[in-house]
Amino acid sequence: MLQALEGSQAIAQAVALCRPQVIAAYPITPQTHIVENISKLVADGKLACEFVSVESEFSAASVVLGSALAGSRSYTASASQGILLMAEVLFNIAGMRVPVVMTCANRAISAPLSIWNDQQDSMSVRDAGWIQLYCADNQEAVDTTIQAYRIAERCELPVMVCMDGFTLTHTLEAIDIPNQTQVDSFLPAYTFSRLLDPHKPISLGTLVSPDFYSEARHSHHRALINASQEILAADEEWAAICGRRSGGLLSVEGPEDAKIAILAVGSVLGTLRDALIEFPPDVPVKLIKLRAFRPFPAEALRLACVGLSDLIVLERAFSPGGGGIVGTEALAALADMPERPRLHNFAAGLGGRDIPMRILPTLLAATQLPQPEPFSIIDVRVERLPVEDR
Repeated sequence: MLQALEGSQAIAQAVALCRPQVIAAYPITPQTHIVENISKLVADGKLACEFVSVESEFSAASVVLGSALAGSRSYTASASQGILLMAEVLFNIAGMRVPVVMTCANRAISAPLSIWNDQQDSMSVRDAGWIQLYCADNQEAVDTTIQAYRIAERCELPVMVCMDGFTLTHTLEAIDIPNQTQVDSFLPAYTFSRLLDPHKPISLGTLVSPDFYSEARHSHHRALINASQEILAADEEWAAICGRRSGGLLSVEGPEDAKIAILAVGSVLGTLRDALIEFPPDVPVKLIKLRAFRPFPAEALRLACVGLSDLIVLERAFSPGGGGIVGTEALAALADMPERPRLHNFAAGLGGRDIPMRILPTLLAATQLPQPEPFSIIDVRVERLPVEDR
């Protein structure tokens, strides 16, 4: 049944439907509303689980690491500096192959201090070894949260569900919240092959000598690559239950004969869809929604780019001194295509700056340049900069 819900309220309900047994969290804007709503469900007797209020994000991640190893389906959420504070534990959770689910309410990283949205926080821990799934709207965030538990527990890998802070977490949408029967038919009870059991003692996360470290990292890498199939399967099987797909690894929309495509991540897809209506281009344009950033769907992207002359990558994070993060991944994925499109890489909306629909003509104008733009922050206001930085 459709309900008008703030994104954070909807995520709280989705998490509760997955029957978590332990939730640990520390408040940080814009994630706070999620765990506030979950704590109310627990206090009202609508969710039977252990809700642990901790003193920091580092502790929140540590609690769910331990609880998942001890046999409890577990959940946490964070954002921005909180993600950075728990970074050490994020690497441990992934390296120990523990199936935890976390919501990242994407927010800019200090300094300068910003409480508004971009995707620098989750992108900063992209090498921690978590599956990372990005949501374009709140309905996708609900469905992806439910799928995330299935993916995590089958792959024995943690999953980070990334949704744009404020833009989604604090926005009302008409959302179809599934019922408990639907979720139970999709998500079986929690199991983990290496549970800590005092009757069968094992050690996890211990010191590994150089003789074995490379093999451990190789196995983790292969598990992430192989998780692509489980991400696709979970999306298909959830669609069979509720009638909705979230896009698998990536999805393409628009005219099949388009020679230009825009690749984007998160809620900016909605802006681009509206912009194509408000500012209809002279030439056909496709939109490519990147849903899975880890594992990166290189083969799916190559297939989506067959026949394109130009690929515009629009992202809300970058690597200072390097350039675009998604753009670099896309360039590497397309490197061996026999007729690869020219790639134009832009960042926009950093620190929560609004991305207006009129950005579309600016992006498309880049395809007319004789040389592709390797990387630039497309909405920077040059007149505000010192002369030497212009």
